[in-house]
Amino acid sequence: MSGSLRILFCNFEYPPLGGGGGVVNALLAAELAKRHEVTVLTSRGLGTPAESTEDGVRVFRVPVLFRTKRATANIPSMLAYLPMGAHAGKHLLRTTHYDIINTHFVLPSGPVGDALARYGHIPNVLSVHGGDVYDPSKWTSPHRHLLLRAWIRRLLRRAERVVGQSRNTLENMRQYYAPEIEGTRIPLGIRRPRVEASSRRQYGLDERDVLLVTVGRLVARKAIDQLLRVMSRIASPNVYLLVLGAGPLGPALKEQAHRLGVDKRIRFLGHVDEREKIDILQLSDIFVSTSQHEGFGLVFLEAMASGLPVICYDHGGQSDFLEHDRTGFVLPLNDELAFTEHCQRLISDQSGRRRMGETNLRRVEEFFIDRCAARYEGVFSEVIAQYRRAQQIGHSSSA
Repeated sequence: MSGSLRILFCNFEYPPLGGGGGVVNALLAAELAKRHEVTVLTSRGLGTPAESTEDGVRVFRVPVLFRTKRATANIPSMLAYLPMGAHAGKHLLRTTHYDIINTHFVLPSGPVGDALARYGHIPNVLSVHGGDVYDPSKWTSPHRHLLLRAWIRRLLRRAERVVGQSRNTLENMRQYYAPEIEGTRIPLGIRRPRVEASSRRQYGLDERDVLLVTVGRLVARKAIDQLLRVMSRIASPNVYLLVLGAGPLGPALKEQAHRLGVDKRIRFLGHVDEREKIDILQLSDIFVSTSQHEGFGLVFLEAMASGLPVICYDHGGQSDFLEHDRTGFVLPLNDELAFTEHCQRLISDQSGRRRMGETNLRRVEEFFIDRCAARYEGVFSEVIAQYRRAQQIGHSSSA
């Protein structure tokens, strides 16, 4: 794409606050900042600065007052972002002309991006991430509520382009909100991980052990309780499960592991930083996930980039890039017996693990952040050109 753009991202979450949607937005912003002028409008809390420059990206954070946890937002903090984000964004637009707005998450960021697009006469690309349109594990999921569905439908229709990171996300968007919007699929991207030799001994583990690893918040949607039951069916004493992540279900899961008699073979490692996460993935043997739904599943890519086979369910965006018996095993949702059987199969098949891991290393090359950024640049270019043509036609018609 020729020419530098001024890009404004609107996202209520941005590192160090939030989960995968904020992380990938930060990676995308940093990659685009190599060629464009990039600003992010996000929320502030828990000691984050009001303004900063990070990896060449100007970051403006508006106070939301009610946030109490870095990993998860609550409803009051999301609602507070609406007026605070719109107010701060309008101030930005009075001082800087932006060529395009890219809004991440239809709720709660969507109303802010839409308001700023109307105020500044700027095209708006709305990126939906999955859980903002469909999360079967939550009663608050907007697809269950008539008024939220109507609000989301309006925001989707007002955007100049809707982007989804997977076929599943776009299918849910069309099924529940706007069947007439095709949307554009842009797979998310990860940073290419460095390869370093890590030691298992610091986790009390041996090179002869077989390590299963899972990554995610300890919440109902991740269904870690299923993995504990799977471990209880695997009798081998040298098979361990490493659980990376923290959340409200932590104490209950530890109690369940003790009750099932597998607590000696489970390592609850809590929240770890990005560096340690990659280190642990690279010293493990198999990535496992019993998540009930993922809009995309960045962590699957991180596992693939670490040379791991992946065992997971077939419900979610990961079905775009994972293939049964090639990248690992993609199994019917909540079939715990099949999940156990396929874990045991890979535990006893070292050459199969190696073959699938090599396949994943090849496939993941399509999903690094530079590819994601190039696709977004193409969409931005198309949308800006279409918007300007429409404006010219409108001016000609009114002349």
